[in-house]
Amino acid sequence: MNIDRTEFLAWMQKIMERFDIVMELVGNKKQLSTAIDGEELLDNQDVLQILKISSRSLQRYRSSGRLPYYTISGKLYYKLSDVEQFIRESFNNKWQKQ
Repeated sequence: MNIDRTEFLAWMQKIMERFDIVMELVGNKKQLSTAIDGEELLDNQDVLQILKISSRSLQRYRSSGRLPYYTISGKLYYKLSDVEQFIRESFNNKWQKQ
């Protein structure tokens, strides 16, 4: 079976358009699933990377109540504003101790 170049390019263009549609739908779904009350939610991996801490330290901050979290479908999430507040408080506490 032989396909000429123009027919091949037309098919590839259609495939790429479908990929663009799928990527847009996936992107919209991700935005909806990672936001609550219009605020971005972060999962454990996001918070670990932002704070550059171990998973045990993150667990300790949750247990002590220093970092609020939410459980949705068995997965832990953190509001971005709560993480930012945690960073501010930690930074202020460090400078007050010196």
